[in-house]
Amino acid sequence: MLSEFLDTSDEWITTRTGIKTRHILTDERFEDLATEASARAIEAAGLCPDDIDYIICSNVSNYYVTPHLASIIQGGLGIKGPNCPTMDINVACVGFVYGLDICDALLATGRAHNILLVAAEECTRFCDWTDRNCSVLFGDGAGAVVLTQGDNLLARHMTSTPMRDVIVYRNPMEPTPFETGEGIDTHHALEMKGREVFRMAVTSASRDISQVVADAGLTFDDIDYFLLHQANLRINEAIRENLKQPEEKFPTNVQRFGNTSSAAIPLLLDEGVREGRIKRGDLLLMSAFGAGFVTGTAIVRY
Repeated sequence: MLSEFLDTSDEWITTRTGIKTRHILTDERFEDLATEASARAIEAAGLCPDDIDYIICSNVSNYYVTPHLASIIQGGLGIKGPNCPTMDINVACVGFVYGLDICDALLATGRAHNILLVAAEECTRFCDWTDRNCSVLFGDGAGAVVLTQGDNLLARHMTSTPMRDVIVYRNPMEPTPFETGEGIDTHHALEMKGREVFRMAVTSASRDISQVVADAGLTFDDIDYFLLHQANLRINEAIRENLKQPEEKFPTNVQRFGNTSSAAIPLLLDEGVREGRIKRGDLLLMSAFGAGFVTGTAIVRY
């Protein structure tokens, strides 16, 4: 389908990214995708929506500047409040891992007991569908988990290095016009320096994974599964080779979903749990990188 209007082919895309298909919202609503993922997570936790006392949503693509998506999800779940605070965070592809860190702090201080952490992204809305370098990479998706008090977040490591121009999407409400032959063009689309992202992703993820494993007093061999951000199959393979770990410990779904930004890791987690591969007690290492340039890595005992 993409090859019909882009200078590309299935072979070109697969060779460079590993992606074979991606899911794109059409007549569905983005908020409904997020609400459905949330409802499934609450059901899987054996709870009902009114048991949730905090909602945190990672996203960069809410239709509204305000209200925030977490409050819209609250309404979609039928949680009337007012004793369920909600907030959004925007840390690009790393949002889910940053969200784990925030939830851990809220749970540790007793300010919440059952937190719904949602990652919902409509990345395809940012794409310039005449640019094969970005548009072939992204898909839409949402994933969610419910977190409660415990000691199963064993270690975490977050970083941020100010590099504005590596991955950029400008808010259409704050246009940066540029001159064209026909006057001012205020079109905005995602811009990405692919080679630089590749290099930084492999370097930073390998570094962060090594540090967080050491902080937890573990070795790479102790980790049952490495749940990496699903941006590019070649990136993840390079990270795996750096760590010298077997392929079966690195589940992937970028082939089917493309890059779903912060939704990638919870989507991967949900698949592993529902298919019976990820079991209670497994040690999971989650690692992501994204615009900023930010990174986040955490070890969780499921």
